[in-house]
Amino acid sequence: MKKILLVFVFTLIGIAAQAQEIKWMTFNEAIAAQKKDPKPIFMDAYTDWCGPCKMLDKNTFTDPKVIEHINKNYYAVKFNAEGNEEISYKGKDFSNPGFNENRKGRNATHEFTMFLRIPGYPSMVIFNEQSEVSNVIVGYNTPTQLLERL
Repeated sequence: MKKILLVFVFTLIGIAAQAQEIKWMTFNEAIAAQKKDPKPIFMDAYTDWCGPCKMLDKNTFTDPKVIEHINKNYYAVKFNAEGNEEISYKGKDFSNPGFNENRKGRNATHEFTMFLRIPGYPSMVIFNEQSEVSNVIVGYNTPTQLLERL
């Protein structure tokens, strides 16, 4: 009986932990979801070497109010601005031909990063329901700051 209760408690803890995370997806997944159910897209453009990006992940994107707001109102996208994800946007394909998987630290900039003219990292790009860029929030934001800007 104790084992069953213990399994039940850990299952509930696991469900609660999953409920307290932003539901990240790829940009292509968000565009597809937006076609079925129009909703703005919140895109976190980051790099692996960016300290303030890691602070956003640790401090802001774990805040329950931020999680609730983003999950409720946006399709959330994690986009590595120096990654190798293939992106299709408005009839154009974007990639990172200079990407080097063996490189430590900075990598080549993704074509989509340049297309969006992302000014620095972190940048949070908001796309409206028609997939047009409506706002760019640059730099680290505390949970309160980010919620005010959203």
